[in-house]
Amino acid sequence: MKAARSTAALSLLLLLAGCAAPADTERPATPVPSVSAVAPPTAAGPADPTDAAWAQLMTPMNEQAVALLSLAAQRAGDPRVRSWAAGLRTAQNGELARLRPLLARMGLPDTNVHEGHDMPGMVTERILEQARAVEGRAFDHLLTARIRDHLRQSAQVSRSETESGTRPDAKRLATALVSARKAQLAELDRLPDPSGSAG
Repeated sequence: MKAARSTAALSLLLLLAGCAAPADTERPATPVPSVSAVAPPTAAGPADPTDAAWAQLMTPMNEQAVALLSLAAQRAGDPRVRSWAAGLRTAQNGELARLRPLLARMGLPDTNVHEGHDMPGMVTERILEQARAVEGRAFDHLLTARIRDHLRQSAQVSRSETESGTRPDAKRLATALVSARKAQLAELDRLPDPSGSAG
């Protein structure tokens, strides 16, 4: 049991260390709370390395996803994609409204420690530049593909936190995010195919 926990923790930390080529990042606007506060605040305390790594990755991942989702209001071609993006943006901001206080309770700064790194599932500045250069169906395709990567990767990292983290408040939030990602991916799967392919 202990060996399995150590393996899961190591996998999470190796995943978080998987930085590749440098890429600029962008921090979007102040979050709008939308996720119900199921987990009440707990006393401040130092973070376990796994808890810290998870929170310090999830925060910029959501921030960058919000930056991409925000472009849909003006660039999406399909009104269903535009509506979906607006709803997901609200949900991601709601998660940020819980992640940032968690960082504070851990004694960690609200800064992007992964800035300049091309992390798996991260919406990079390069992706945002590509998104700003297209619109209509091309934008819809880019948006849904990149957000799908974000949702899948953040679900995987959050599952590792639920198995290997030690802080109850962090694990509760990670559990909520895993459930949210399942529903969000299902909703994404119901959107029309931006490529125009049938089925």
